Amino acid sequence: MNRQRYLVLLTEGKAAFAAGDPSDACPYDQYSADQEQQFGARYWTHGWVAARTATEAKDPQAEASAGQ
Repeated sequence: MNRQRYLVLLTEGKAAFAAGDPSDACPYDQYSADQEQQFGARYWTHGWVAARTATEAKDPQAEASAGQ
C-alpha cells in the first residue's frame, strides 16, 4: 500500500464512473480480512465519488439524471 497504488485505485474508480458503472460495482471487498482488498475498496470508491462530484459540479442536472 503506497502512494502509487493509491493513485491507481483513484484512477480506476474515476474510469468506472466515466464508463457508467454504479458505485457498488467496486471490484474490491471492503469487508475482506485482507488489507489490500479493504484499501482497494476504500480508494476505488474515493475515485468514483470524486468523479461523480466533479461531474455534478460542472452540470447540476447530472445529479438528477444519475439516479435514473
